[in-house]
Amino acid sequence: MIRFSPRVTALAAVVILAPAAAGCGINAIPTKEEAAKARWADVQSQYQRRADLVPNLVATVQGAAIAERTTLTQVIEARAQATGVTVTPETLSDPAAFQRYQAAQGQLSQALSRLLLVVERYPDIKSNQNFIALQSQLEGTENRIAVARRDYNEAVRDYNTSLRTFPTVIWANTIHGGSEPMQLFTATETAQTAPGVNFDALNPATQPGGGAPAAAPGSAPPAAPAAQ
Repeated sequence: MIRFSPRVTALAAVVILAPAAAGCGINAIPTKEEAAKARWADVQSQYQRRADLVPNLVATVQGAAIAERTTLTQVIEARAQATGVTVTPETLSDPAAFQRYQAAQGQLSQALSRLLLVVERYPDIKSNQNFIALQSQLEGTENRIAVARRDYNEAVRDYNTSLRTFPTVIWANTIHGGSEPMQLFTATETAQTAPGVNFDALNPATQPGGGAPAAAPGSAPPAAPAAQ
C-alpha cells in the first residue's frame, strides 16, 4: 500500500477543494469589493476633472466684469469645500463621510448651474471662445460624472447583494466577516430644485434710482409723442 506524507496529502486536498470552494463563491465578495472600489476611483477622477476646470471658468467670467459677484464667490467657495472633503476606499462604508462628500459635490453642482444661468445675461461671455471651450468641457465632464456614478452604484449593489444572499452570505459571516456594505449615491434635495438667480440685481432699471424717474404724486402723466 502506498503511503503519502502529510504534506503531500494536504497539498492534494487543496488542489481538490479549491475549485469547489471557488464554485461556492468564496472569492466573490473580495472580487466584487475590488470592482466597486475601482468604480469609485473613476468617480473621484471625474469629480477632480471638474474641479480642475473651475478656476479657468471663474477667471474667464471675472474678466468680463459681470455685475453679479456673489455667484462667482459661491462657486469658488463650493469648489474649496468639494476638494476638501474626501472619501477613501476604506471609508466607503461610512454613511456620514459619504454624505458629506456627496453634499459638497452637490453644492458645487448647484453653484456652477447658477453661474451658467448668470452668463446667459452676458452675450459677450457666451461668445467668448475660451468660455465656449470651457463650457463644453464642463458639460462633457458632468456627463462622465453621471456615467461613473451609475457604474459605481451598479458595482456597489452587486457587492452589497453578495453580503446578503446565498451562498456568499456564508463567507460574509465567516471568512469575510469584516466586509461592510458600501454607500450608494442618491439624489440630493438640492438636485431636485432648479438653482435660483436674482437677475433683477443685474438690471439697472430695477435698482433704486435706476430706470425712468417716478412721476410725482398728483402730477399729470407724460404726454404721448406727437404723431408724425
